[in-house]
Amino acid sequence: MTRLMKRIATAVVAVVLAVPVLAAELGDDGLHKADWMRDTFKDLREDLEEANAEGKRMLLVIEQRGCVYCKKMHEEVFVVPKVADLLREKYFVVQINMFGDVEVTDFDGVTMPEKDMVKRWGALFTPNMIFLPEEVAEDVTAPQAAVANMPGAFGKWTTLNLLSWVVERGYDSEEPFQKYHARKFAEQGG
Repeated sequence: MTRLMKRIATAVVAVVLAVPVLAAELGDDGLHKADWMRDTFKDLREDLEEANAEGKRMLLVIEQRGCVYCKKMHEEVFVVPKVADLLREKYFVVQINMFGDVEVTDFDGVTMPEKDMVKRWGALFTPNMIFLPEEVAEDVTAPQAAVANMPGAFGKWTTLNLLSWVVERGYDSEEPFQKYHARKFAEQGG
């Protein structure tokens, strides 16, 4: 490599490292607020109805203040253009604060503060993504109705592929997510 090429490469690296990460800003509750998240009354029955009216899939994202894994997802995964576009275009995302006091009404009609609802759902880790079907019975909770659940932080390919698998209704197919992901990962050059 010539001296000029080394200088150009060094300059390019410096510029790339100087560009700020376009992660979601923190809200007053200490949680990341992305432009694809919805501010709702957290009545999950109404939220599902609205998601369906928009032709989108409903997704609950449980997070907590100070969660290093939530930060990682917002700074490294949710900012990937394909992931952000899919969330924006195909999902109706409702954020739940693991220790929050905002009232949530579950599909079975039970209403309680976020922190109590998260306990009721048995969610122990953040972030936790709960993917819902287009129709949910009136006698089940969100996790009982879920078509998929992603507890914890995952990389861009796993997240992108799970988002795609749900939109494509992969849970109704013969191909389980793990095989779908392996196939897509190979196609993506991962």
